Amino acid sequence: MAKTEEFGEDIADFMRRVTELKSARSVPKDDLGTVLDAAIFELDHVADRLMPLYEQLASDGHLGGGVPDRDEQGLLRAIFQRVPLPVALIDRESVVRRMNFAATGFTGVRAGYATGRPLTGFLLHADRVAFRSQTAAVARGDGDRSLTVHLQRDPRLPVRATLTALRPGTEPRTAVLVVLQPGTQPAGSRAAPHEPPATAPAPDLGETTRHAARLDLADAMTTALLTAPAGDRAAVLERAAGVLHPRFADWVIADEGAARQRRTTVLGPKDAPVDDILAQAPATCPLVAEAARGGAPMLQVRPEDPESFGLDSSGAPVLVRAQVTSLLCVPLRGRSDGPVEGVLTLFRSGARLAFSMAEAQAVDVMSRHIALAMTRRTSPLVTGGD
Repeated sequence: MAKTEEFGEDIADFMRRVTELKSARSVPKDDLGTVLDAAIFELDHVADRLMPLYEQLASDGHLGGGVPDRDEQGLLRAIFQRVPLPVALIDRESVVRRMNFAATGFTGVRAGYATGRPLTGFLLHADRVAFRSQTAAVARGDGDRSLTVHLQRDPRLPVRATLTALRPGTEPRTAVLVVLQPGTQPAGSRAAPHEPPATAPAPDLGETTRHAARLDLADAMTTALLTAPAGDRAAVLERAAGVLHPRFADWVIADEGAARQRRTTVLGPKDAPVDDILAQAPATCPLVAEAARGGAPMLQVRPEDPESFGLDSSGAPVLVRAQVTSLLCVPLRGRSDGPVEGVLTLFRSGARLAFSMAEAQAVDVMSRHIALAMTRRTSPLVTGGD
């Protein structure tokens, strides 16, 4: 039994490291060699240690089971997935192990994306510490807990999270089963009291529709850049920001330059702290400074570090104050080996869908066009000669 638990812990640690390796795919090309070495080391670990240990346990009869056991496990998995309540299985660090169909609809997050990520990433920042603390208490055997939290997709709606300890038969450690239930609709909300909360996932309009929307955005950006005054870098950034806001992003922040950056444009929602973010020094924003220095675009969904975009004049994290659920931070340069002309940062907040990889690629293409327009000295429109 001790070897079985040791094998389970090794597998769990290996899966966590694989998740970290997947997240390292966005590192600059010069650093990919280090990531590749780490991946090869992990493969060697599987071949040299995990596989022999698995074979030994299998030969001793500690792994696998009879057909009835497999049928029972299949039945339990089906019940977990089909139960009408939003349910998630997490570990003591609040990392999602499994999430059922009702939970994916309730949170608006696909199960494949949620697995391996902290469940706290889907909550408001103010609720994360309390949720982690209660999860750890349940996992160490202090009894079941219940608390009220708020999802980032609908901050106005309270959600009751009930946590109970669970020890799956094949798991080496105690897990935590989380049941999410919508609370009472707050006063002043548009929804009628008898109406259910907006728990259905966003409608899927199809890849063709999404692709057409990206093409329309690229066409609008091209038109704006071609008609921008030549040589006026600030005007180019302002026009580009105007195309992206609000049709594509809730916030658009443009910083000119790389070594000596200055913030030229900030567009945000109505009644948002736009002036505070405009007054922020770009050098105090770690994401902006990294993009300007390394020239690598960054896509983050439900960013874990609330201070990754710095603090405002009151000392509050900008990402928290702007209620950011996903962001794109893209350097502006016309050639892959050329200098960085500036940094463009896009925020989405509230219930809006997070930026996708396809949208990040489209913004990366537009960023090159913006950089070329910023360095253009004469108008591209040429009249006919003699």
